Amino acid sequence: MSGNSVYSDLEHVLPLVSKPIQYIGGELGAVVKDWNGAAVRWVLMYPDTYEVGLPNQGVQILYEILNELPDVLAERTYTVWPDLEKLMRERGIPQFTVDAHRPVRDFDLFGVSFATELGYTNLLTALDLGGIPLSSSQRTDEDPIVIAGGHAAFNPEPIAEFVDAAVLGDGEEAILEITEIVKAWKAEGRPGGRAELLYRLALTESVYVPRFYDVDYLSDGRIRRVVPNRNGVPFRVHKRTTMDLDAWPYPKRPLVPLAETVHERYAVEIFRGCTRGCRFCQAGMITRPVRERNITTVGRMVAEGLEYSGFSEVGLLSLSSADHSEIKDICSGLAERYDGKNVSLSLPSTRVDAFNVTLAEELSRNGRRTGLTFAPEGGSERMRKVINKMVTEEDLIRTVVTAYSHGWRQVKLYFMCGLPTETDEDVIQIARLAYEVIKAGREAAGSKDIRCTVSIGGFVPKPHTPFQWAPMCTPTTIDRRLKLLKQAINADRSVGRSIGYRYHDGAPSLIEGLLSRGDRRVGAVIRRVWELGGRLDGWSEHFSFDRWTQAASEVLPANGVDLDWYTIREREQNEVLPWDHLDSGLDKDWLWEDWRDSLAEHEQDDCRWTPCFDCGVCPSMDTTIQIGPTGRKLLPITPTGGMRHRPKDGDSSEREKPSS
Repeated sequence: MSGNSVYSDLEHVLPLVSKPIQYIGGELGAVVKDWNGAAVRWVLMYPDTYEVGLPNQGVQILYEILNELPDVLAERTYTVWPDLEKLMRERGIPQFTVDAHRPVRDFDLFGVSFATELGYTNLLTALDLGGIPLSSSQRTDEDPIVIAGGHAAFNPEPIAEFVDAAVLGDGEEAILEITEIVKAWKAEGRPGGRAELLYRLALTESVYVPRFYDVDYLSDGRIRRVVPNRNGVPFRVHKRTTMDLDAWPYPKRPLVPLAETVHERYAVEIFRGCTRGCRFCQAGMITRPVRERNITTVGRMVAEGLEYSGFSEVGLLSLSSADHSEIKDICSGLAERYDGKNVSLSLPSTRVDAFNVTLAEELSRNGRRTGLTFAPEGGSERMRKVINKMVTEEDLIRTVVTAYSHGWRQVKLYFMCGLPTETDEDVIQIARLAYEVIKAGREAAGSKDIRCTVSIGGFVPKPHTPFQWAPMCTPTTIDRRLKLLKQAINADRSVGRSIGYRYHDGAPSLIEGLLSRGDRRVGAVIRRVWELGGRLDGWSEHFSFDRWTQAASEVLPANGVDLDWYTIREREQNEVLPWDHLDSGLDKDWLWEDWRDSLAEHEQDDCRWTPCFDCGVCPSMDTTIQIGPTGRKLLPITPTGGMRHRPKDGDSSEREKPSS
């Protein structure tokens, strides 16, 4: 574990690849620490390219928390583009960190945050380039412990062969506990080697170590049981929940990218969790309960984050930001503070029924209007009852009229196709709804110069949701319905020309469904896809449906199952699901009852403002909903002569770059 930089080799190939600046490092906010002064060394990865991975909030938070510890070091790595991968293989350059260009194999721990299952092949590329065996069973004490996290880690079974461990839930406290366990094990002289360290992690009951669990199957392919194979290992692994978000005001020193990225803003997570109960939404289910940051913490984070970074946009993040109990005062207070300072506010996630005139006025006060996206999800009233998206057509029209009348000229509406019980007519209703939006918007704006973009995504059933039992639609059905919708949008060109239409066809969704609800047998499919050249599957230009179906047909029949068995098959109530031994806090019987309610088109209210519906999270996790309001207001801040950070002595952003 030398930790020596490979930049002297890397710099010779960078002129030969596209966007070489993304591999340089040295961003404002980046940290490079002394290798020999660290007792524990982490490499953190968001398994996608720099432009997608750098803004990831989760990785940035963990990176900063770890580097605040004096004897801990954390660096970052991202997926390299195929042009650089080819050159790295030809010249023997290993997967490296962007901070100090150290080989990832030299670190103690390799943390990977999965937001989507389509990043799994990118993990295999990074492991292989790093000289780390793909199979955890083949790794030695010289290899890092590979730990998965993120929302996809709530069913890590498809990648159980490739990861050593997985953490469910919030990472702030979990990553510190893991670090202390590794530190103590190393200080004791690494007793028992890699197996002993993994055993110690498993004993926390919040770190899942797949090797300590055996899976038995029934003759029809279903799972019979999942049981521990070592004494002391828990039968169920529970998620971590960080309760007091005000005690974790990260990121304080956000990374400011050198190359263009998908988001360039200072982002504050104003609350975590959601109890709206959308039945398709894994994020809302697995992050319960709702925990708010108070207005004072949000204001301080924004002030310090802008001062440090110089960003000109503030994103107030959550699963439904306008639901924050103090959102009006937060927006008005921030708008007042930064009035005339070229700083814009955005609510990237806004419910149709929560956007109002007050929010519109505050978000547009300085004349800069960021994009507005609303997600009715279902085109018909019936469909919205099925998915528990309690938004009426009147809510939507009122909301877009508010936006258009306050100066917005374009809104984006997001829907899904392929939802349970969906018919052709449900999808065609999306066109009628978009027509009503344009007509109402033209009247409100007094102009025909407005647009509405309809964006369609394919429905993917997710673990730990009421729809985890649901069958998927075939890609053929989804593509046919999308064609019908396009025809309906274009039926009247006087209106249709103002409606943009973007969609994802059904093929990627089917593969995401395979990975989302797969078991350990799906790991062989992932490996085969990677061997066939699968890379960057989250990018449409790199994704190959044929490659995935070929791999599935080569691998799965030996187990008596196939691609359809994992995707378009409806599960039964008593079926053991691959993730049943992983505890999100949600009661499985409650999820089943909600699934049956969806088929009966029954809606369920938000438990923030109504009596408890017994989902199970609060009592089983020993947590509670934490919401305001606090009654506080944001006060004006004293000008500091601008918000561009001035590096202090020793600031890592001024470190000397490798000579070229």
